[in-house]
Amino acid sequence: MITVNNVGLRYGDRKLFEDVNIKFTPGNCYGLIGANGAGKSTFLKILSGEIEPQSGNVALSPGERLTVLKQNHFEYEEVEVLKVVIMGHARLFKIMQEKDAIYMKADFTDEDGMRAAELEGEFAELNGWEAESEAAILLKGLGIGEDLHDKKMADISGGEKVKVLLAQALFGKPDVLLLDEPTNHLDLKAIQWLEEFLINFENTVIVVSHDRHFLNKVCTHIADLDFGKIQLYVGNYDFWYESSQLATKLAQDANRKKEEKIKELQAFVARFSANASKSKQATSRKKLLEKISLDDIRPSSRRYPYVNFSMEREIGNDLLRVEGLSKTIDGVKVLDNISFIMNKDDKIALVGKNELAKTTLFKILAGEMEPDSGSFKWGITTSQAYFPKDNSQYFEGSEETLVDWLRQFSPKDDSESFLRGFLGRMLFSGDEVTKKASVLSGGEKVRCMLSKMMLSGSNVLLLDEPTNHLDLESITALNNGLIAFKGAMIFSSHDHQFIQTIANRIIELTSTGLIDKQMSYDEYLEVQQMHA
Repeated sequence: MITVNNVGLRYGDRKLFEDVNIKFTPGNCYGLIGANGAGKSTFLKILSGEIEPQSGNVALSPGERLTVLKQNHFEYEEVEVLKVVIMGHARLFKIMQEKDAIYMKADFTDEDGMRAAELEGEFAELNGWEAESEAAILLKGLGIGEDLHDKKMADISGGEKVKVLLAQALFGKPDVLLLDEPTNHLDLKAIQWLEEFLINFENTVIVVSHDRHFLNKVCTHIADLDFGKIQLYVGNYDFWYESSQLATKLAQDANRKKEEKIKELQAFVARFSANASKSKQATSRKKLLEKISLDDIRPSSRRYPYVNFSMEREIGNDLLRVEGLSKTIDGVKVLDNISFIMNKDDKIALVGKNELAKTTLFKILAGEMEPDSGSFKWGITTSQAYFPKDNSQYFEGSEETLVDWLRQFSPKDDSESFLRGFLGRMLFSGDEVTKKASVLSGGEKVRCMLSKMMLSGSNVLLLDEPTNHLDLESITALNNGLIAFKGAMIFSSHDHQFIQTIANRIIELTSTGLIDKQMSYDEYLEVQQMHA
């Protein structure tokens, strides 16, 4: 167990935390959420002891071990992969080193023998004889084959290094496990393996992630960091979001009687409990949910941008025809004879391991790149709005204020009041609208690009990784906005829930062409696993 007592931290005039009191207990997985810049990663560093709070303290139960997912991918360049994993248990690794050093001595003394016996005893207590096999199992689960286990970290790829460091954090059954964005750079199989590992993990997990599907699968609690405080909620991310939205709605409706509110909340909790994850956590989570009262569910102060794509004209049946598109970049064929027809009701998720292939197809369909061969044709009733993965060309060197930047994309109403109101709904308020477009953060630029698309009134959307750089609130708002969109779209994303809740058709770009299925993402994954 890890206990936080009256923790406070300031950076200059900025208050990150104040009087934070919370207990993280064994058997639970806590999803730490909060807006970008709220201090989630900093809080994890306080828990790990990397940063000292200015007030209060963090206490780990005596004799317990805490591990952290390391973020420096180049820390162990000269160390073998398997050894890096075992280094996750510092005491065990130190014993192994000392033991090996004693046995290597040419002049082995009686004292050495006694010390070696002590070390062997502690080595056995720490399950040292299973260390290499456990490390190998973790690596295999994350997709690191045995052929890499004896290689130095410098000789493996960046994505493989991420997996090794994750295995290091998981190694040796730590009592408290701190994970900051553990699904970043992981492939689907590795994410699914990690989900199962954490579902079955019996100790304490605290995780920061922008992946809502992951949070929903593994979390028993949500720790909401807001205004320098952390409020604990039972349930996963979806439960926290739905209940906070419901509580806000009920709080705003002052005419309703309290009894009616209670009934509505009880019905909501009962419905959500019935849909709890099928994991081992489901039974305990359901029991906790059933104990929730009205006072436990409070309105959230979190702000969500207003994302709403409306079409200026209805879309016809003749939408998009793609025939034999091929493209070679830097000597590598990234698109090879790609053909498909897009229909008016299609919400196509473009998936596949080759990121460049997906981005290239988007650029060709948006008219920003010419194919080497093949053709495509948009229907005469269509109008397209494009969200590029790299939006830097729209902002670099711009001396315009946000209002003036957006004005150039507002064909109907370019008045100051309209543009300020529009930006306000996208969470740019007050003096923020006078900022230069060139100094915006990654998340702010994405919200601006989405504003540009909304103003276009297009009936077809092309979105290449629109969830990158966004916080959970903006991802949720965009997700809901695209679900409600009446037009057609092609999009790509690494957010499982985003794809599952929006797409009705999956097109996977492979090295040998494409796989095209009219089904949901989860159904598609099931089919792929059956044929794996």
